[in-house]
Amino acid sequence: MTKGNEPQQDFLAGQLLIAMPNMGDPRFERSVVLICAHDTDHAMGVIINKRLDDVVFSDLLIQLDIKPSENAQHTDVFYGGPVQTERGVVLHTQDYEIDKTIAIAGDFSLTATRDILVDIGGCEPKLPPPARYLLAVGHAGWGPGQLEQEIAMNAWLHCTPDESLVFNGAHDDAWNGALAKLGVTSAMLSREWASTRDESQPLN
Repeated sequence: MTKGNEPQQDFLAGQLLIAMPNMGDPRFERSVVLICAHDTDHAMGVIINKRLDDVVFSDLLIQLDIKPSENAQHTDVFYGGPVQTERGVVLHTQDYEIDKTIAIAGDFSLTATRDILVDIGGCEPKLPPPARYLLAVGHAGWGPGQLEQEIAMNAWLHCTPDESLVFNGAHDDAWNGALAKLGVTSAMLSREWASTRDESQPLN
């Protein structure tokens, strides 16, 4: 909401961030991040294209005293970002909703409770699971103005997401797919943006 004569800020909730070739933080190299919340005080998102091949969902359920279903071992777990890596979050379609579910701009929701883990992987679900979902441990977070500064430094581009990009990110090349939505390729970016900032200065 605009206050007085201040221009309205372009918040990015519901958008995909695409890491540029000159990304200085190795934790976000070639990352695609769905922004779940963004305002003047903070931004929060989930990386959608970094599957953790050494983490088994059924093992996580057992640690939470949830008896896993037979299908739980086939559910992928993703690295959602460097913040609170001991906690899980689930991005999902909006056909699933409980009290703690947060609707994201667009067609996605976020739920970060034990209940959704029971419903998607437990032997005794209380509700039908969402049609499509992505389970991640950790998330990405930015302080006031931090994300805007990184975008100004050409560390990120952004585009409108779709279900295929969000939920197939680790199986298809989500990074190149997101760039393709903008009509560019990684080769074009390397030529145009790689020299726009000193790569010896990592992002904070």
